[in-house]
Amino acid sequence: MRRLPGDATTQMRSGRVPDRPLPWLHGRHAVWALPALLLVLIVLGDLWTGRSFRMIAWVVMVPALTAALAGVGATALFSALSVGAYLLIDWALRPGPETGLPGLLLVAAAGVVSVGASAVRRANERRTAKLSLAADVVRDTVLRPLPYHWGGLDWSAVYVTADHVARVGGDFYDLQPSRYGTRVILGDVQGKGLGAVAASAVLLGTFREAGYHEGRLRDVARRLETRMKRQQAYTRYLGQDEGGERFATAVVLSFDPVEPGTVRRGVAGIEIVTLGHDAPLAVGPDGVRPLRSSGGVPLGMGELACDRPEDGGPRVVRDGLAPGETLLLFTDGVTEARDRDGVFYPLQQDLERALAEDPGLARPDRLVRHVRHAVARHIAGTRWEADDLTLLALSPLPVEPQREAFP
Repeated sequence: MRRLPGDATTQMRSGRVPDRPLPWLHGRHAVWALPALLLVLIVLGDLWTGRSFRMIAWVVMVPALTAALAGVGATALFSALSVGAYLLIDWALRPGPETGLPGLLLVAAAGVVSVGASAVRRANERRTAKLSLAADVVRDTVLRPLPYHWGGLDWSAVYVTADHVARVGGDFYDLQPSRYGTRVILGDVQGKGLGAVAASAVLLGTFREAGYHEGRLRDVARRLETRMKRQQAYTRYLGQDEGGERFATAVVLSFDPVEPGTVRRGVAGIEIVTLGHDAPLAVGPDGVRPLRSSGGVPLGMGELACDRPEDGGPRVVRDGLAPGETLLLFTDGVTEARDRDGVFYPLQQDLERALAEDPGLARPDRLVRHVRHAVARHIAGTRWEADDLTLLALSPLPVEPQREAFP
């Protein structure tokens, strides 16, 4: 899946840049350097100082440091080395009453405790690794990995969840090639938690099937509305009242199909259905403009619509992308990001200012990277609760001859 390197899942997919060990600590045994260095320094320090200031008892820090960095075996080894260093220095080379047996017992006890602490830490690390793997599987099941240039589109995405442990939230997006053109969805399920994740998963599953089979974008949106209603009824049956009232905003697009082996010339036609969601932005060297909005209501609230066509389904509008323009879709984690004073991030104005300085910013990968970093700067130090943030940038490509394969 094409995402940006950096935050936890783009890969910006969980929100934060992962901690990295120091370059000189890479390798399985390199972490032994720190406790070994500490042990040597303590021994040399004790030999250098006088009898009025003994340092050898400080070797209790060596097994404790090892327990924080290495495994059980290394901790046991350095615990034994610490006891051996104490015996060598205090009883053989510099015997005296300053430390003696109480210090030895302290060093031995510190070694035993450190070995136990290391065993607990390693067990917790293994458990965390399994949970992290499970979270990654769930994330990649909901947001399936997509190839580069999928569906004839150059695309790039940023997906940052407010819950950095779960790694998946209520935001969702997907691209689905079909014989009727490439369909695109980006949406945001109301609320947080597992209920929002479940709703986004069922909506994506419905989109992938409906986007492939349905010839009209209106029917795709109608099936999404039906699926959201079914999810509401299901959660109410389970007694999950919040889930029964849950809804989702979304924007659903369909790029006009292009004959394989040809080049897109002129404006790339797009059908658009906005379901309680902000209209996408067309970003290009000539500036930033919002695409047309169909003015639909969120998924799960279809009974509130009063302007549906007679044959059912939400209203579909048409627009297009000029050559050089990139389509930017986003969730309210972008537009509702607030600074310390509660001022919302001005997405369109910021992009217009940035494009005036660098027209090449309209490229999909650079565009999502710029917005992600701009939002991060805007909310730095804020007291407001963070929300899921998703960006999806799309740019039509020349269509190359290929076999029909629309998974």
